[in-house]
Amino acid sequence: MKLDDDIHNYYEHLVLERIEALGLNKSKSEDYLADLCCLALNQIPPRYIRFEVDMSFYLAQSERQQMQMNAVNAVNQAISFLEQDKD
Repeated sequence: MKLDDDIHNYYEHLVLERIEALGLNKSKSEDYLADLCCLALNQIPPRYIRFEVDMSFYLAQSERQQMQMNAVNAVNQAISFLEQDKD
């Protein structure tokens, strides 16, 4: 059995959105970004969807805001961990 290629974790989108908002995709290496994504996503319970419209159509605004804050906090903590590792 194979899962549908369209199935993905919605938090992946939110984490990448946050990384782009911070401009890290332009200033950090691909290895750094991969580590950052893994660290951030491992802090958040997955939210699997098949279509993006599912989230925008069926998700309450308060829940969407909470998910965005979860992604922001997870990325911030992952950055702190990676920067601490440099010292």
